Amino acid sequence: MGSEFVLSLAERGIYTILLVTGPLLLLALAVGLFVSIFQATTQIQEQTLAFIPKIVAVLVGLVFFGPWMLSTMVEFTTEIFQNLNRFVG
Repeated sequence: MGSEFVLSLAERGIYTILLVTGPLLLLALAVGLFVSIFQATTQIQEQTLAFIPKIVAVLVGLVFFGPWMLSTMVEFTTEIFQNLNRFVG
């Protein structure tokens, strides 16, 4: 097992993590931006106001993106387990 193989495995792992977490992070970012704009226009200075909409948005995003996220992670995991003999030997 060479260093190129380890680096490519780490690269695929990081890419999979970014691919899986990306939609939820973008959704939380969009909701946070919307709440911040709402707070700025109404001059509400409550710091905890942004948490509840973000939590709800991420939970809704998990409902919609959850099956795709799970299948992506399962594909990556099965690929690692199928190539397990390359890691050990």
